[in-house]
Amino acid sequence: MSNLYWLSEEQMGRLKPYFPKSRGKPRVDDRRILSGIIFINRNDLRWSDAPAELGPPKTLYNRWKRWSDMGVLARIITGLAAEASDDDRFPKILLSEIALAATVIFWLWVLHLDLSGLARAGF
Repeated sequence: MSNLYWLSEEQMGRLKPYFPKSRGKPRVDDRRILSGIIFINRNDLRWSDAPAELGPPKTLYNRWKRWSDMGVLARIITGLAAEASDDDRFPKILLSEIALAATVIFWLWVLHLDLSGLARAGF
């Protein structure tokens, strides 16, 4: 697949302070996983439809869920927004993608929705 979304090294350098410290076994490449999460959300795909180049679907989902629960995505959004200047396109592009993921998780949590039945029904 040639249309994969990849964060640049510069972008990852700016995001690195917001990621949790790794404990024990090193995490799978954060750049690949966050690029995969953004790609899934941007293209409105199911986790199981993730291209193999972006990582295993279960890893993408688990990291998205864990980071959402830990507030990592919210810290990224607020941190990048605080440091953004008017000519800085990076936060505006990335913030919209991450904000979408964080918003969905928030409302699922607030509404206590269990969408597993929809998946089984074919939606």
